Amino acid sequence: MDWQFDQIQELREDVDLEAKLALGENGQGALPKDFWESYSAMANTQGGYIVLGIKEEKKSGKLVVVGLPNPEQVLKALWDGLNNPQKASANLLSNEDVKVREFEERKIIQIWVPEASRSQCPVYINGNPMRGTFRRNYEGDYRCPKETVNRMLAEQVEDARDARLLEAYDFKDLELDSIKAYRNQFQSRQPDHPWNDSEMRDFLRNIGAWNVDRKSGVSAPTVAGVLMFGKLRSILDAVPNYIVDYQERPQAKAEKRWVDRLTTDGSWSGNLYDFYRQVIRKLHSELKVPFQLKGVERVEDTPVHVALREALVNTLIHADYSGRVSVLVVKRPDLFGFRNPGGLRIPLIDAKRGGLSDCRNRNLQKMFQLLGAGEQAGSGIPKIYDGWNSQHWRQPEFMENITADREETLLRLRMVSLLPKATVEELGILFGPAFYELPDPHRMALVTAAVEGSLTHARLLEMTNEHPHDLSGVLHDLIERGMLESDGTGRGTYYFLPGRHPVGGVALSLDEQRDNIIPEVQRNGTEVQHSGAEVQHKAALEEIAAPVAGSKRGNRNEVEAAIVELCRIKEMSCQEIATLLCRTEQTIQNHYLNRMCEAGLLTPKFPIKHHPKQRYRAK
Repeated sequence: MDWQFDQIQELREDVDLEAKLALGENGQGALPKDFWESYSAMANTQGGYIVLGIKEEKKSGKLVVVGLPNPEQVLKALWDGLNNPQKASANLLSNEDVKVREFEERKIIQIWVPEASRSQCPVYINGNPMRGTFRRNYEGDYRCPKETVNRMLAEQVEDARDARLLEAYDFKDLELDSIKAYRNQFQSRQPDHPWNDSEMRDFLRNIGAWNVDRKSGVSAPTVAGVLMFGKLRSILDAVPNYIVDYQERPQAKAEKRWVDRLTTDGSWSGNLYDFYRQVIRKLHSELKVPFQLKGVERVEDTPVHVALREALVNTLIHADYSGRVSVLVVKRPDLFGFRNPGGLRIPLIDAKRGGLSDCRNRNLQKMFQLLGAGEQAGSGIPKIYDGWNSQHWRQPEFMENITADREETLLRLRMVSLLPKATVEELGILFGPAFYELPDPHRMALVTAAVEGSLTHARLLEMTNEHPHDLSGVLHDLIERGMLESDGTGRGTYYFLPGRHPVGGVALSLDEQRDNIIPEVQRNGTEVQHSGAEVQHKAALEEIAAPVAGSKRGNRNEVEAAIVELCRIKEMSCQEIATLLCRTEQTIQNHYLNRMCEAGLLTPKFPIKHHPKQRYRAK
C-alpha cells in the first residue's frame, strides 16, 4: 500500500500498522531496538506495516512525518539483522517489501511484514523462541507465553497433530459401542467395502484410529482414535484441555442461557463421534428449509443441511485440542455458531476461496470422509457459503481471533435474508426517504450494520461484488451523510449506526442495541440535565483519571490503580473507563479488565464475560 501524504495524517497505529521515529541518538537515523519485537509480532499474527521516520503524537494519536536524514544506514542495519539468525529466526522480506518514500523532502522507510507460514512460525528474535516470540494485539506487541510457543513449534513439525501413537493405551480406553455404531454407518454407506470383514484392530488401523510402531512393535490407538472413540477419562488423560460443548439458546440474543446442552459432563461417552452423531441431529431438526425434488423423489439433504454438516465437521477436524478454548456449537433461532481452538493453518482468504487444504487432524478428517461427512481439497468452506447463498441469507461470518495467549476460529451462519423487511422498514423510519434513494451498496452497508451490530470493510466486501476501493468510498460517503459512525483505525476500523456504538466491542443486534444506549444520552440525542452532585461526581472521576489520560504510555501499575479507584466510586462500564483514561475499549478490556477480574481486583456485575451491560466494581 502506497499512502499519500495527506492519508498518513489520517492513519493511526493499529494491529497492522506500527510507526517508529527511528532517529537514533545522533538524529540521523537508526533502527529502533523495539523494531524486532514488532517484526516478530506481525509475522506471527496477520502481517502488517512498520513505518520508520514517523512519530505518533501522544494526545491525538495522529501520525506526523518527521523523516530520516540518512535512511541508508537504517536499511543496512535492517538487512544485517534479517540475515543474522541470532537476531531474527527467519527473513520474510524481499526487496519489494522495503521502500524508501519521500514526502515534502522528508524520507521514510515503509516495510511490509508478511504473515509467516506454518513452517516458519514461530518467528522469534535474539535466538530464543521462549523469550523472543511476539504477537500483535491492537497496537501493541506482546510476548507469547511458553504454552503458545510450544503449540507453534508443534504445528511447525507435525503435519498431522492427531497421528501420534498413545503407547500406554489399549482397547479398554475405547468405547466399543461407539466403534460398533461407526462400523454400522460405514457398512450402510459402503456395503461392499472389503474393510467390513476386517477384525476390529485392523479396521481401526485402516481408518487411522490405531497404529503399530514398526521399530518397537508396540500396537496402540492414535490420538485420533482416542478422540474419536475414547472414553472421556481416557481422552482427558491424553488431551487435558479437551472440552466439546453444544448449546441451544432460546432467543436471538448474546446470552448464555440454554434450553438444551451437550457437553463433557460425564453423562455420556464424551468422544467426538458420539458428539457429532447427536449434534448433527439437533442442528438439522426443525430446520425450515424447503425440500428439493430429484425426479419425483424428495431430497432431504438440501444445501443448507450440507452446509451445517460441513461446518460441524470442519470445527472438529481443524480444532487444536491442546488449546484452552473449548469446541463450541451454538444453535439460536436466528443463527448457528461454531468455534474451535486454534487458528487457520492457511491464510483466511485462501480458506474462503477453497482449493487449498492443510488440515490439523488429518486422521479425524479421513474418518469423517469415510462416512460421507467432510470434503477434501479445501472445498468445505465454499460449500458452506453455497448452502447459505442458496437461501439468499446473509453471507457467513468466518474469522480468526489470535492474540498472544489465545487462538480460535469462528464461524457464524445467520438465517437472516440479505435485506430483511423489518430492518429495511426501521432504517426507513430512522433516515427517512433518503434511505430508499441510496444505491444498493450503501443500503447493504446500513442493513448489515443494523443486523450484525457493526460493520467492517472486509465484511462489506463479503456481502457485495463491488471493488474494495469503491466500498471505501461507500463507507466514507455514509459517514459524510451522518448515516454511519466509526471507531478504530486501519484494518481494525468498524462502523455502526449513529448512537449505537457496540458496547464493550460486542456487535449487538437492533433489539439488543435499543437496551444499551449510553445512560447519559436520551434516544433523541439530547443530553440529560445533571444535578450539581452529579457534576461533582463527574469531576472526581476525571481528577482520578487525569494522570493516566494525559500520558499515552502510562505503565500498567498506574493504569490498574486508576481503574480500581474509579470503580470504587461507582460501577463502571468498559466504555466509561476507556473514555476517562483516553484509551480504546479494546485495550482496556483485553489488557486490564480481564486480568484484573482474574486477579480479584475487580468484580464483574454479570458472570458472562461479554455481557452487553457489563459493569465493574472494585472489591
